[in-house]
Amino acid sequence: MPIKKSAQKYVRVTKRKTERNKKVRGIYRSAIKRTREAVNNKNKKEAEKWLKKAIQALDKAAQKKVLKKNTTARYKSRLNKLVKNLVSKKTK
Repeated sequence: MPIKKSAQKYVRVTKRKTERNKKVRGIYRSAIKRTREAVNNKNKKEAEKWLKKAIQALDKAAQKKVLKKNTTARYKSRLNKLVKNLVSKKTK
């Protein structure tokens, strides 16, 4: 346990930030997971719905500095690619 007051405060602040970051992280991770599950099940509508939610969650995470901008862009790009491949296979 820290002795100095500033160190004690830092522990409290870190705990609070960690909790907030866990919530945000859980939201975007579950959205990504559901999108991938929908793609694996070849469910076009579900995949598109969850892709939209995943993109929103990723943008929110980047806005709150839980993820870096490039990491967010990479995740969004890969998810978009998966869903587009599914959609293009359905139409052929």
